[in-house]
Amino acid sequence: MNGPHIDFILRSRELFGTARDAWLAMILLPVTLGLSACSGAGSSSLTTTPSQPGPPGDNTSINVLTWHYDNSRSGVNANETGLAPTNVTWNGFGKVAEFTVNGQVDGQILYVSQVNIPNVGKKNVIYFATETDNVYAIDADSMSGSNATILWSTSLVPAGEAPAMTQSGCGNINPNGVTATPVIDLTRNAIYLVAMTMNSQSITTQFDRLHALDLGTGAELFGGPTTIAPTYPGTQGNVLNNTIVFDPVVQHDRAALTEVGNQIYTAWSGMNGDCSPYSAWVISFNADSLAQSGAIVLAPDYEGAGIWLGGAGLSADAAGSIYVPTGNATSNVMETPAIGDYPESIVRLAAGVPLTVADFFMPANVVSLSEEDADLSSAGVLLLPDQTDSANVTHHLAVASGKDGTLFVLNRDSLGGFHAQNQVVQQFSNGGGSSSSNFSTPLYFNSSVYLNPSQMPIVRFPVANALLATTPAAHSAPSLFSVPSISANGTASGIVWTLSGSVFYAFDATSLNTLFSSNQAANNRDHFTSPGSSFITPMVANQRVYFGTQSTVVVFGLLNP
Repeated sequence: MNGPHIDFILRSRELFGTARDAWLAMILLPVTLGLSACSGAGSSSLTTTPSQPGPPGDNTSINVLTWHYDNSRSGVNANETGLAPTNVTWNGFGKVAEFTVNGQVDGQILYVSQVNIPNVGKKNVIYFATETDNVYAIDADSMSGSNATILWSTSLVPAGEAPAMTQSGCGNINPNGVTATPVIDLTRNAIYLVAMTMNSQSITTQFDRLHALDLGTGAELFGGPTTIAPTYPGTQGNVLNNTIVFDPVVQHDRAALTEVGNQIYTAWSGMNGDCSPYSAWVISFNADSLAQSGAIVLAPDYEGAGIWLGGAGLSADAAGSIYVPTGNATSNVMETPAIGDYPESIVRLAAGVPLTVADFFMPANVVSLSEEDADLSSAGVLLLPDQTDSANVTHHLAVASGKDGTLFVLNRDSLGGFHAQNQVVQQFSNGGGSSSSNFSTPLYFNSSVYLNPSQMPIVRFPVANALLATTPAAHSAPSLFSVPSISANGTASGIVWTLSGSVFYAFDATSLNTLFSSNQAANNRDHFTSPGSSFITPMVANQRVYFGTQSTVVVFGLLNP
């Protein structure tokens, strides 16, 4: 493996018990279709231009092309001119549409303005996929009550196959089709997504395929799809002759797809329940041909170490480097040092292909994290905009928090490697304490970092002089299990949006006081079908908020716009 590497011994849980923190290590380097239907079978960021408030559909410049709006994973749409704390109230804001689709929607909804639909014209469109391997393009301006216009829909299930089913005791999504949020490239007029299927006669014969579909028609592009089937040198996982072979029966693409340059990046964990033998794969594909361009296993000598991310996507900086958090290894551990393995780490992959490790951070207590199933990869990595300290020095920072209650602030220019004492900018409680796991990727808005530790309030940490306050300046009232997002009009009218169970919330972004919850209005006005996942991320575009559930897509907005 190229790039920096480490020598370490990760001790066996069975053999070493509470002696797990002893390291022998040194760092060497650093969407019943009751809908009306129309005909039809890049950039990876939020793209907007300012506009004046108006009824939904007036704004023709909003594009939400990737998870959490941009590749830094800020979680902020700062061009929302219609929704504000003054009008997001129970008597002026609520559910405006909920329509049934074929399957559970787990990925974030995406939005493109003024898509050219053949024989129809230009439309503002939402895009999403379901766990039954169906992909939808819906006229965003047609959605009202239980009605909407399908511009096109398509199934990604080939003849003789079916949406995948997980094997007994392994997995928590059935059927299991498209889980990860797709990514859209406007220059190629394409939406990219990974679909999982199986031989209709055999649950043990499964396939993962990368598709690119035309935004206007849903037709397959670039000769696709491409079957995902990489190999990589290694000694643990699904190994044959010292080669790790990608196994779709146990691997799962939960992480949102990421596009950087002309590459589509996918990241892989295992099925729910740590069903073996999965590995921590990152696999890249050429956006023009769908050909595999790179593959790397970030812990080739350890089974497990999956890249989970709570639905988040990999992060990427302006130079094209990719930031990848990994989880705990599950295999019994080696008797000799393993070189070039990064379990429980945050890894920076060099820009472009082939995929190579350029830098990493591994916590000093990596063994105990692994033994306690305290994945560092339970959420994604936030890349902050440039921060200037009191001496006018510019810093490039990343923020991450996993399942052990610690929030890390890292120097992206030198992530910190592995040392007996962590070499990081800051580390402190993420606001939930050591007993609270975190599945919420941090957000950044108005010089503050936001986080929702599991079953705790959302917290806001101010940022000044290139440092985070170590105590939250504000927190929300309810305890939540959520992955929030934020809308704002520039730096004003900030609103934090989130789902927790079957309740949809809006909070003032400064005070984190509750503005709205879907259980406030009488007669169940704003109730909706329960989401199928705890990691559903609301998406805001053109005065409306969208999210998926077990069988519907739900839209909230102003009741009298």
